[in-house]
Amino acid sequence: MLNIRHAILHAFDFDTGTMFLSDRELDLDEKLVKSYVRRHLNRCVNSERNMHGEFGEGSGFVEELGLYLGHRNSFEELSKQLAQFMWETLRTCDDLEPLDLLVADFEQSPEAPKEDASEEELNKAYDAEPIRRFAILLLPRSQTFMHSIEHPSGGALNEIVRHDATLPNPSGKVNTYALIDCTTMAVDFSDKPRTIAGAEVWIMPNMLLQCTREPSSHEVIEEVKRIIEEVAEEGGQNVVRAVSRAKACVAHSAEVDERVMPEQIGSQVFEDEPVMAERFEERAQEAGLPEEVHVRRAAARRLTKNHRIRTDTGIDIAFPSEYSLGDDYISFQREEDGTISIMIRNVQSIENRS
Repeated sequence: MLNIRHAILHAFDFDTGTMFLSDRELDLDEKLVKSYVRRHLNRCVNSERNMHGEFGEGSGFVEELGLYLGHRNSFEELSKQLAQFMWETLRTCDDLEPLDLLVADFEQSPEAPKEDASEEELNKAYDAEPIRRFAILLLPRSQTFMHSIEHPSGGALNEIVRHDATLPNPSGKVNTYALIDCTTMAVDFSDKPRTIAGAEVWIMPNMLLQCTREPSSHEVIEEVKRIIEEVAEEGGQNVVRAVSRAKACVAHSAEVDERVMPEQIGSQVFEDEPVMAERFEERAQEAGLPEEVHVRRAAARRLTKNHRIRTDTGIDIAFPSEYSLGDDYISFQREEDGTISIMIRNVQSIENRS
């Protein structure tokens, strides 16, 4: 459950060089407005592509946020300060893009416990306080074409006109935002490199927040899969089985405590091959993978639930990653002629899928 305490929208028009600051918050009693803001915040919170960071000493943003949380500055005033900073920074970028700024203060209930959770886990989940976050989102605007209905003296006229101030749909992608946990000051963010005077900059972590930039869970999991694949191939193991087992191990680790330790994943995948497990550990260190990465359960499920393969004969197969942990449902066998046989077991019925 996500409860929005405050939300405000500021508009930027780089074509005319005009910034439109709002003096009032969005009317969250309007269901359409509340639903729009909530859906974007939900997508940002649950994105597996969120990078993580910690504020550096002397971060001006932390100081200003502290004034707001301590009731020494209003939400509207802080949002205007942020809008002014983003406006002055974005307008100096080499490639201007139409954007608006959405700022929000919201609370989110902790994730519901698993169905098989212990009594201790249930009590902990139900007693947990809502997580309060401060959000800063850059909403990309796009051009759309609309009909315009006119009634001149000569009769009705339906025209086609261009509209340049369309916000992203509630299911649309927002690629620049920051979410700050108001209790722990942990930072989740998404950003892309921009150029100012020919130099590459990261506006959100480096210029606004002044925080570190650690890889996202998506990046870490993809790198783990890549290294697993390399090590398995070099060691003559079944690459499909190794990578799908890695995904199953990631899913299990995230379900337990929303943490994934890359070296532990390598040890589990190559538990019968200590030399290969050691090789994975070396490659992980060379790649600079963190000792552990926070992965939300919902994100882990999206990233690892299924594994898809395609054979050189054009056959596509998708199966739950957890099936690779045994041979009860699917197995792979190397034949004497070097080809690979795939056996699907314990099937009670088959249906056609379009």
